[in-house]
Amino acid sequence: MRIDLHTHSTASDGTDTPAELVRNAAAAGLDVVALTDHDTTRGHAEAVAALPPGLTLVTGAELSCRLDGVGLHMLAYLFDPDEPELARARELVRDDRVPRARTMVRKLQELGVPVTWEQVARIAGDGSVGRPHVAEALVELGVVAGVSDAFTPEWLADGGRAHAEKTELDPFEAIRLVKAAGGVTVFAHPAAAQRGKVVPESAIAELAAAGLDGIEVDHPEQLAYAPEAGPRLRGLAADLGLLVTGSSDYHGSRKTVSLGEYTTDPEIYGEITRRATGAFPVPGAGGDLPA
Repeated sequence: MRIDLHTHSTASDGTDTPAELVRNAAAAGLDVVALTDHDTTRGHAEAVAALPPGLTLVTGAELSCRLDGVGLHMLAYLFDPDEPELARARELVRDDRVPRARTMVRKLQELGVPVTWEQVARIAGDGSVGRPHVAEALVELGVVAGVSDAFTPEWLADGGRAHAEKTELDPFEAIRLVKAAGGVTVFAHPAAAQRGKVVPESAIAELAAAGLDGIEVDHPEQLAYAPEAGPRLRGLAADLGLLVTGSSDYHGSRKTVSLGEYTTDPEIYGEITRRATGAFPVPGAGGDLPA
């Protein structure tokens, strides 16, 4: 079994529609794919409707969190999307994305960049607008060569000249909310240093004590920027009793990452599905749930 537990669609900042994403996942030889758009479940219904035979969909979201001034992302799997408290928290974070992006546009204009809100809104389309959409506008204008080049102190990195803060969840509260909705939580790319400061291991231990289920170890950007992270995080996970996952963090053409570039062990996937009570994996038409 090939299992990729972290992907994005046009419901947030990916370039594949949810339907395209599941078709591409099947074409890439995946057996299981998780749709984890930022702070939204809006792409789930389209992905379910388009599921090819033989592919199983794990519904989820990537929740924006902050701890002691450090941003972090929490992958949430198989929770009840209609649980009201978690739904309100996701909506609060999601609704703040538009004013935040507008602020970044204004700051860029003050720096002499001829970006407009209309341009960013066009790039975002129906998705939840975010920094990658602003970054893509900078690429269109020739200000930077690629999206990743916009995530520097000169432009959009945390604390950068055009950066703007956003509403984010406390990760302990995120764990509580996801658990209450029957879901499973995995700390996404905890050692991805290119995203700014990282959460210390002591804090990960506190999150584990609060109910965190796992940490994402095999992740393309994390291992590229912090190659020593793999063994260190595996050891930490073993010490804390956390599940270890792997994924692509696929964003379509917005990143040079392929579906299934890194994958999750089938036994770990099985444990995630056993722990979840809020929702169940969805098999493609004519398919059976992977054992």
